[in-house]
Amino acid sequence: MAALSTDVPIGVVGAGTMGAGIAQVAAAAGHPVLLWDAAAGAAQAARSRIGAALDRAVDQGRLSAAERAAISARIEACHGLDALAPAGLVIEAIVEDLDAKQQLFEALEALLEPTAILASNTSSLSITALAAKLEHPERVVGLHFFNPAPRMALVEVVRGLVSAPAALATVRATVEAWGKTPVEVRSTPGFIVNRVARPFYGEALRALAEGAAEVATIDAVMREAGGFRMGPFELIDLIGLDVNLAVSRSIHAAYHYDPRYAPSLIQKDLVDAGWLGRKAGRGFYDHSAGTAPPPTQTAAPAPPPQRIMVEGELGIAAPLLERIAESGIAVERRSGEGLIRLGDLRLVLTDGRAATEWSHMLDRPVATFDLAQDYASCTRLALAPADQTSAEQLQPAIGLLQSAGIAVSVIDDLPGLLVMRTVAMLANEAAETVQAGVASAAGVDTAMRLGVNYPRGPLAWAEEIGLKRVLEVLDHLRRSYGEERYRASWLLRRKVMAKGRFHG
Repeated sequence: MAALSTDVPIGVVGAGTMGAGIAQVAAAAGHPVLLWDAAAGAAQAARSRIGAALDRAVDQGRLSAAERAAISARIEACHGLDALAPAGLVIEAIVEDLDAKQQLFEALEALLEPTAILASNTSSLSITALAAKLEHPERVVGLHFFNPAPRMALVEVVRGLVSAPAALATVRATVEAWGKTPVEVRSTPGFIVNRVARPFYGEALRALAEGAAEVATIDAVMREAGGFRMGPFELIDLIGLDVNLAVSRSIHAAYHYDPRYAPSLIQKDLVDAGWLGRKAGRGFYDHSAGTAPPPTQTAAPAPPPQRIMVEGELGIAAPLLERIAESGIAVERRSGEGLIRLGDLRLVLTDGRAATEWSHMLDRPVATFDLAQDYASCTRLALAPADQTSAEQLQPAIGLLQSAGIAVSVIDDLPGLLVMRTVAMLANEAAETVQAGVASAAGVDTAMRLGVNYPRGPLAWAEEIGLKRVLEVLDHLRRSYGEERYRASWLLRRKVMAKGRFHG
């Protein structure tokens, strides 16, 4: 199916941040755009904001003055909904309210040509429900853009129960012609990104609630070891604690209060206090002018050992040994369980068991270390000592990592630590999404890379770690906590038993 011709007008209803961004995208692609908002003057104000954004693009050399003028001239601020009648595609970006959107679609159905497509930019509502009251519900699809729409590449193309394949194919081709990457998804709560991303916030909030580490340290580990562009608390502050909590509550309720999506009481308490993040000047961080960021917990320099004994294989952490050897520490090898011996201390890549459990099993002092997105280049790792491990016994492990140029954040004994448990949970949620037929494995990974800038798609990342280890992490977390929150996806378990993969 071909994309809509650039001669076809695009209607946009709602002139807020998302509506204005979508209007700019369509106009930049060459379409005439009909922009309308129920609030008097809102469409014209949005057109002015778009003009200012285009001016900045000209100043930065990303647009010529002629291109800027042409894009702006294609956007018409309309004074009534009936002005959208010529549109071949209308995208609504109004308040996230089912009744309001249904009423709008009923009004649009009476105005538009029978071949016109109705699309919703909803991030959480059912496309099936939005279309249910129309005479021709098959013309309704979801087009979920991400903010800011002109810059973000991903568009979730959402199919409702009766969305016509031709309509879906047309909007897929159209958003692709607009320079975006469409990923088709079945209409389910949270679609792909808002659903699969919940553990990124949820596991950090859980670690904070358990006193494993402070906010700044958790964020630093997730950035500098995990490779995420922002730490979870930095991102929540940017999104808004109230907005993030509302999404968590919505998905929790929509999935019949599944414990995997349970919101955090800490976050609720901050919202109740009015600490909503950057927009309020305070959230998990104090954003007041002149306020210094809180310190990240980083271990003081410790003497490195002269040699280490590596027992067995370290799997994904093998590049760490190369960095250690390059620092001048002798690395000896022998068969074993996959750990590093430092005198009496055993250093173990986390498999979801607490260091205290490892220490009990081995009858030795133990510390577990966290997952890194790339052990060859990471600049920080989290280290968790067992309750049986003294501060003095931990020093060789700290010195070892520091010798490889890695800052060490010593956290409390948290099963799965920070990065590993988060990635395992992201991969688990991604696997559930694939098993439910919501999207393909490739679609899920693409959506998470482009929609929230993850360094890896969670399923591809799980394959790099090893699906067996990811499953072990989840099973050990479930046993440690005794909670269904950490139950493993049956699809993930099947892949492990069959020695299969999600990709290839």
